[in-house]
Amino acid sequence: MARVSQIDAENQREIAALNRHVLARLEADTSVEKLVDENLQLFGVADFFSAEECERLCDLIDRVARPSPVFDVDYGRSSRTSYSGDMDPSDPFIRMLHRRMDDLLGVEENFGETLQGQRYEVGQQFKAHHDWFDTDAHYWTEKVATGGQRAWTLMVYLNDVEEGGTTDFPRVNVSIPPQRGTLIAWNNALDDGTPNVDTLHAGTPVLAGVKYVVTRWYRSRRWY
Repeated sequence: MARVSQIDAENQREIAALNRHVLARLEADTSVEKLVDENLQLFGVADFFSAEECERLCDLIDRVARPSPVFDVDYGRSSRTSYSGDMDPSDPFIRMLHRRMDDLLGVEENFGETLQGQRYEVGQQFKAHHDWFDTDAHYWTEKVATGGQRAWTLMVYLNDVEEGGTTDFPRVNVSIPPQRGTLIAWNNALDDGTPNVDTLHAGTPVLAGVKYVVTRWYRSRRWY
């Protein structure tokens, strides 16, 4: 147990240092809008991906989309009903988008997981959840050894949705509607590097149309 506690403490220090760097970077970027800065550090960037890039990503998602997995299988059967799939990290197009996201945060590419695409059809959703890993869960030993905690989440809407499909943060009473090309980013940790419960968020059910998004999670250390 002492060994695990020591590893967790080290990971928290890494997250805290990374987040200080990223926050300074975002706050200095005039293209970045601060959406929330109380209990949750949430940012937005309009037109982060072009219309052509969004359309191309939608096509790629359709090729790789499968029923979306979650870490807790029993919980996931009813909570995450979308389709998802990882993009090819060796694809020059995907690497270009990776670099743009890396530059936004000011981090190296290998801190970010591979870009994941998600498609939500009518009635599909992802109920309220956190992106950070539960350090008491069975999978934590593996995750902390292969990149550590998820420090930041970057998500980009790829299309406008006819109705529904908002991203809601219930603990801070914020709801963000899908807008093509718009990126939202949030810090998954508190200042001390521990998980922030106020990052609880949900992809609400699509009521009309189809919703496409891509998500990239950044770890506290190099991911592999």
